[in-house]
Amino acid sequence: MTVDSSSTRQLTLPITGMTCVNCAATVERALCRTEGVAGASVNYATERAIVELSEEGATFEDLSVAVERVGYGVLQADPDELDDVEAAARRRELEDQTRKFWIGVGFAGPLFILSMARDFGFLGSWAYAHWVNWLMFVLASPVQVYVGWDYYVGGWKALRSGSANMDVLVALGSTVAFVYSVVVVVMLSVGSTLAGEHVYFETAALIITLIKLGKLLEVRAKGDTSEAIRELIGLQPDTARVVRQGVDYDIPISDVVVGDLLLVRPGERIPVDGEVVDGLSSIDESMLTGESMPVEKAPGDVVVGATMNKSGAFHFRATRVGADTALAQVIRLVQEVQGSKAPIQRLADQVAGIFVPIVIIVAVLTFFVWWVVVGADFSVALVRLVAVLVIACPCALGLATPTAVMVGTGRGARQGILFRSSEALQRVRRLGTVVFDKTGTLTRGEPEIRTVITLDSDEAELLRLAGSAELMSEHPLGEAVLREAQSRSLNLTKPSSFRAIPGRGVEAIIGGAEVLVGNQVLMSERDIDLTEFELAKESIVAGGATPLWVAIDGKADGVLGAADTLKEGSADAVQELKLEGLAVIMLTGDQNATAEAIASSIGIHEVRAEVLPHQKCDVIRELQADHVVAMVGDGINDAPALAQADVGIAIGTGTDVAIEAADVTLMGGDPRSVATALALSRATMRTIEQNLFWAFFYNVVLIPVAAGAFYSVTFLPMILRSLHPILAALAMALSSVTVVGNSLRLRRTDLR
Repeated sequence: MTVDSSSTRQLTLPITGMTCVNCAATVERALCRTEGVAGASVNYATERAIVELSEEGATFEDLSVAVERVGYGVLQADPDELDDVEAAARRRELEDQTRKFWIGVGFAGPLFILSMARDFGFLGSWAYAHWVNWLMFVLASPVQVYVGWDYYVGGWKALRSGSANMDVLVALGSTVAFVYSVVVVVMLSVGSTLAGEHVYFETAALIITLIKLGKLLEVRAKGDTSEAIRELIGLQPDTARVVRQGVDYDIPISDVVVGDLLLVRPGERIPVDGEVVDGLSSIDESMLTGESMPVEKAPGDVVVGATMNKSGAFHFRATRVGADTALAQVIRLVQEVQGSKAPIQRLADQVAGIFVPIVIIVAVLTFFVWWVVVGADFSVALVRLVAVLVIACPCALGLATPTAVMVGTGRGARQGILFRSSEALQRVRRLGTVVFDKTGTLTRGEPEIRTVITLDSDEAELLRLAGSAELMSEHPLGEAVLREAQSRSLNLTKPSSFRAIPGRGVEAIIGGAEVLVGNQVLMSERDIDLTEFELAKESIVAGGATPLWVAIDGKADGVLGAADTLKEGSADAVQELKLEGLAVIMLTGDQNATAEAIASSIGIHEVRAEVLPHQKCDVIRELQADHVVAMVGDGINDAPALAQADVGIAIGTGTDVAIEAADVTLMGGDPRSVATALALSRATMRTIEQNLFWAFFYNVVLIPVAAGAFYSVTFLPMILRSLHPILAALAMALSSVTVVGNSLRLRRTDLR
């Protein structure tokens, strides 16, 4: 059991015993009926249930009882050990399925050979000797009882809970063939041919064995779809080298606490998140960001757990450990999105819910038509019934969506693209407009003061006052002013009063003087005359910089030119999105002339400038009238717009507030990842549609074939006129594998 750290009202339960999507639906209904549960979603592919609890809240024990009451189980383990427990459970299931499959082969193989030899006359005069029938019964019984036991148990669970699943179809189909054959053998033993002379022991045994093969391949393939999670978990080192009282100790990573001083040598993975204390190195952060170039680290820089130290040794102070590390949060987010249901899956769930009962009715009608209406032999009608039951198992339908989501989101995680939900993954594909914030998104977010123009004061005094006013500011432009003042070793004074004015600037009292630092809007609101700086402003804007005005005691005293550097991939990102047919817009609080100059340099022709933070939502809302809109941003002031947009995309290097408000997080901060996220969404949804088409097509086409609807169409090959139950079982087994295999292709799909 795991608990979502972002909300204590959500539980994740690992479910055991599910064999198809109808099982998942049964568990989901049982959980939703439990008192204290606000909602539940059960994913067959991940074998997990995500349960939303109401204020009263059901306990873990209550939920376990509800699941067990309908015939399934819940793995119990400490949150830290859950992944290991689930992995062990999957290994046991794989071993069990493998053992039963080979036992099935060991008995069904000779049985099939014996049956074929009889049918083709290879057994001579004793082909229909009574003891041959009893030998076939002996060979078929272990397969029917031992190998097929899972289907009887699963079918009984489903029927007991008032539903029907794949196990019901398999159990019915194989049992009908087996029991009929037993009746024939018994009747022949007493000298009666009333029930016929042909037995179908090989059919019953091979149905179970082939479907067991499909289940075995499905279990293996499902394991491959969760490879991304295993890779991420495997990145975390088992031990950390802690420095205590000047001595290095290797301790389990679980024993590291916040504040510990840790040593990392070249070639080692960083155990937890922290801040460099001393030493220089370059860090490979590709596991987190998807970017291959190492990042230089110096004292004061942040390092992330599980990233690789490439060169020098360094000491760092642990700041986040255990479930709070960036890696743990990434793993948790990927697990949550893989456990969620995409809207497109609802159709498959609705179809699967009524599919099995309809198939049973169709199978009975098929038997009736062939035996009563057509007048075929009882055994012929029976074979048709069994073929319909076996061919219609809805396994592929249940795997079509979740396997593609698992592989797609796992692929994204390896490239530093995190989707918050499968719904977001689906929605990205429909984007028509992408709106970019400027600072920190298209630019590096590290502006520099390149121009200082004064009126009455000298440059140093102007910068001293401006830098002092920005001492408590967190705005990138304010930090640029502060860095420039500090670089000149100016004696800064802590403000006796300070106020940040969102979207405008700051005001502060420095040594009794009122200092304003901000944009033209702030100056206009305070009735400060900027006429004398008009030429200076035009010069700054022409250079693609942002004018930052400084006023002292109500009078303009100077203007600073702050320029940010464009990110390397900004122009490429805009070009890629345009090639995909999307409209690209820049949305910024910067003044219009500066924004236009920057936008033009990277190919953006529509700019919304001088927009205050609260106005960004209005712009997004306006654009949503015509298109599905994505907002890409990184700052606190972008959070409302990210939440308003159809798809909020946060630059991972930005603030936690922005990331929390977003549907997609780009861990590396490269704007080109927006196009990659779009390509991944489209590839994943295309794969889901292919899977669903195959699953529906398979059942729509082959059920009539199995029922013998095309028997009189003589120009068709016999396999399409009369589908034998053995071939039906093989087709059913391969359908699930085909769907999962198609999903796995996403790991190699070109996203550029």
